[in-house]
Amino acid sequence: MQFNPQKIKLGIGRTLLRLMPLILMGGLTLVTFWLVQKGAPPEKSSLERVRLHEPDYTITNGALSALNEIGSTKYRILGKKVIHYDDDASIDILAPRMRLFQIDKAPVTVKSDTGHLDGDLTILDLIDNASISRPAQAATASQAATLRMLASSTYFKVLINDDIIETDRPVTLEQGMSIMHSAEGGKFNNVEQSMTLSGRVKGRIERAPRSTQ
Repeated sequence: MQFNPQKIKLGIGRTLLRLMPLILMGGLTLVTFWLVQKGAPPEKSSLERVRLHEPDYTITNGALSALNEIGSTKYRILGKKVIHYDDDASIDILAPRMRLFQIDKAPVTVKSDTGHLDGDLTILDLIDNASISRPAQAATASQAATLRMLASSTYFKVLINDDIIETDRPVTLEQGMSIMHSAEGGKFNNVEQSMTLSGRVKGRIERAPRSTQ
């Protein structure tokens, strides 16, 4: 059997012409894939990927305490439910209750319906039905007697390291029989255990009984 080289070349040429669209499409696909891969950023490792703001653990009836420089309790935070988030180490608290302690002074209690503690444990936001309360304290050798104090608002911010509690929302202050209100907020200094109201203040001031002055 004899082969005709010319017919073979002609057949190959016709085959190539028929396959040319497929070859071109395949080539364009490869080029496109190469360009996409080259332009895409390198894939991040699992540790580098952005973590979602999702809780990693929840504690029922949780507590968090911190000590001062002499080893006494500086503050204690309690909550019916404590929810910790892994991405920013922040904490949501249901029914938070925080007690602030000062040497030789009555402990101050702040509480609200819900709370949020930042990841650095420096700011506690108290939201809805927020209050600051300090019981009455008898006179001592170093300080005069103090009346019961209660400040209430829809929001308080506790600056933990500064021993300051503040709000820019309307606040009502009750001290003994006196009651005052400010629409512009106020600031409580836990070191001095004093409350300062901002802006115009309305209310009434009652003199304390002589036995407590």
